[in-house]
Amino acid sequence: MSDQEFHYDVLIVGGGNAACSAAHAALEKTSSVAIIEKSTLRDRGGNSAMTGHIRFVFNGVEDLRPLVRGMSDSELLKLLDCGLPHRTEAEVWDEIMRVTNNQSDQELLQVHVTESLNTVQWLAGKGHDWVPASMTNDNVLTMNGGGAGLQKRNFAILEKAKVAFHYETAGVELIQDGSGRVIGVVALTPQGYARFYAKSVILACGSFEANAEMRARYLGPGWDMVHVRGVPFNTGDGLKMAMDIGAMPHGSWSTCHASPQDIALPKFTVPSVHVHGDSLNRYMYPYGIMVNQNGERFIDEVWETRGRTYASMGRAILGQPGGVAYQILDAKIRDLNLYTSNYRKATHAQADTLEKLGEELGINVPNFVKTVREFNAAVQPGQYNPDRHTLDGKSTKGIYPPKSNYALEIDKGPFEAWPVRCGITFAFGGLKIEAKTGNVQHVAGRPIPGLYAAGEMVGGLFVGGYGSGSGMMSGATFGRIAGTAAGLAAVQN
Repeated sequence: MSDQEFHYDVLIVGGGNAACSAAHAALEKTSSVAIIEKSTLRDRGGNSAMTGHIRFVFNGVEDLRPLVRGMSDSELLKLLDCGLPHRTEAEVWDEIMRVTNNQSDQELLQVHVTESLNTVQWLAGKGHDWVPASMTNDNVLTMNGGGAGLQKRNFAILEKAKVAFHYETAGVELIQDGSGRVIGVVALTPQGYARFYAKSVILACGSFEANAEMRARYLGPGWDMVHVRGVPFNTGDGLKMAMDIGAMPHGSWSTCHASPQDIALPKFTVPSVHVHGDSLNRYMYPYGIMVNQNGERFIDEVWETRGRTYASMGRAILGQPGGVAYQILDAKIRDLNLYTSNYRKATHAQADTLEKLGEELGINVPNFVKTVREFNAAVQPGQYNPDRHTLDGKSTKGIYPPKSNYALEIDKGPFEAWPVRCGITFAFGGLKIEAKTGNVQHVAGRPIPGLYAAGEMVGGLFVGGYGSGSGMMSGATFGRIAGTAAGLAAVQN
């Protein structure tokens, strides 16, 4: 053990959106706040720097007005012409319950829903703002500059407030006093081990998605080889530290956020080299079909809107031969301009006939042609309306799996394909917290004094499914809650 020793009122482990939100809130109670971050200064920001959306409750233009700078009411109202005039508390509750098969922790969900608008308005008061979302995303607004912009502003605000940042510093053990209260963290720094003492400790250092052993242990066979959509730093350290002192595991440890990614997705990415989080996302599957290497469809591509299904599509792709699938579209869909700019550099194949496309992809050509022809024959009459917020009911009949919405014949060349793989973002299992304070709970059924958690460290909110931007909203909401409670406890202790 080195002689390094630090003392703060509130110590936060992690450097993403949840950690920064916790720091903002803690600063409202005390000026003695520090963050220890496993990454380098260059690569800071966590997975939060690689996304763009935050999903929150709003009841109309009056709730959006404080979030968007330099936009008139008429321009805001035009935004709402996209078909989403509101996203009420009841609608968000129902949405999350639907995508989690009614398994979301209701106490967490209640806080998540009722505090989301308050939290984004609080963030706006800290200096953040929003801009219109792209027409392919089912959120109305997106963070100005995406998650990278949010994090850049977060760090500037916190540095100005004299928050102490310790980079390349990995927490390895929680320190407790004789009563069981958490009073600090032992961490490994470039100079050796150090002790960071604090009156309150907040764990906000992500899930275990970058730990191959934990992925295989909790998510199952094949997950150890999955590529990580985000940073390599989230290896479950905070979860292990907390459970070592008796923290209660909570939620779905066998499911995760995993989405279709370009086949060229690297093993992991870091914000410094991959700032734009959607550049390898491949989310065109609702508008055409997906097939595997056998040339066969394997899932209903649109049982729900894309924003509610993309995070569960990765698991379905991983289950296919070779863990690979192909998103197939034709010229009619290309002409609808549903493509986002990031597809310009995508791994991609194109051919004038289905046979040639199958040959170029190296898949089973007879099966592929048969699959497409059977799909085309099963498409039912109706208006094709691939709206990002609502389903059109235009479906197939007599084939399995069905396509429940957005079913359009794939019959006009040139035909196009995007090879995709599963990319994991974060695991849904985490720690049990008291929803209104963020206080981590012990397996004995009581709180662990001095210990709080936020963000992907919290288990129970998401189970199997997810809505676009919900993780950023959860991180900000429970980060704010944990920071407030931890800061208050620190000044009272």
